[in-house]
Amino acid sequence: MLKNIVAAFMVPLSMAASASAAELPGSGLVEKGALTYGVAATFAPFEFQKDGQLTGFDIDLIAALSKKLSAQTKPMNMEFKGLIPALIGGRIDLINSAMYINPARSEQVDFIPYLKIGNMVIVQAGNPKKIMGRDDSLCGKTIAVTLGGIQESQARADDERCKAKGLDGVKVLTFPTAQDSALTLRQGRADATFDSTPGAVVLQDAVPGVYETVGEEFESNTSIGMATRKGDAALQKSIKDALSELASDGTYKALIEKWKLPASVAIFN
Repeated sequence: MLKNIVAAFMVPLSMAASASAAELPGSGLVEKGALTYGVAATFAPFEFQKDGQLTGFDIDLIAALSKKLSAQTKPMNMEFKGLIPALIGGRIDLINSAMYINPARSEQVDFIPYLKIGNMVIVQAGNPKKIMGRDDSLCGKTIAVTLGGIQESQARADDERCKAKGLDGVKVLTFPTAQDSALTLRQGRADATFDSTPGAVVLQDAVPGVYETVGEEFESNTSIGMATRKGDAALQKSIKDALSELASDGTYKALIEKWKLPASVAIFN
């Protein structure tokens, strides 16, 4: 397990602005000259709050993108389930919240992938319910997950799988944030929770001896991305151009290293 990860989060990263060919669209934005983005800041190490301030990999990434685009950042922190409605409704220009890309979401928004990550089953330390991973040992158990997140879809798929085998189904409890799900597990009101592999590392490091992971990492090639409104080609191009420059100048790799993510998450060389 990675140690001292929380302390490492506070290491400053120098991202000096450099000449950029990427340009922000001149129209169609909530506020001219700014990137107004939606974020659900409850998913460490990607986005969370520390001392009242937004922080995390995604927050650093959009700050670096904005420098390339000579734009301001205007974050709107909200519940995860409200992100896509806010984007479709024109309240924000894009979603910057480690959103897992799946077919249902892709029907509603256009994605710009930037990382691929896996997921883990998390249980109480000592594994009192003898859960072995994402397998039949989950049947008949209660899983706490974030409402509207990919983990909810995964848990409901496990419920269907268990019932199809004639086993007891999975009881799925949904909560606004991953922290709420973890607390429910800690209190014994759930038997397990699902989280990203980096999120599982953060959780175990933040409260040692309370949680552990079981089984193998699953869906390890799931991509996460920023999302724009359907057909917003201008903003898509701006973000992709700036992201390409961050990959070329080393900023993308440096952010992955800063936030102690495994090198396997990178989708750009």
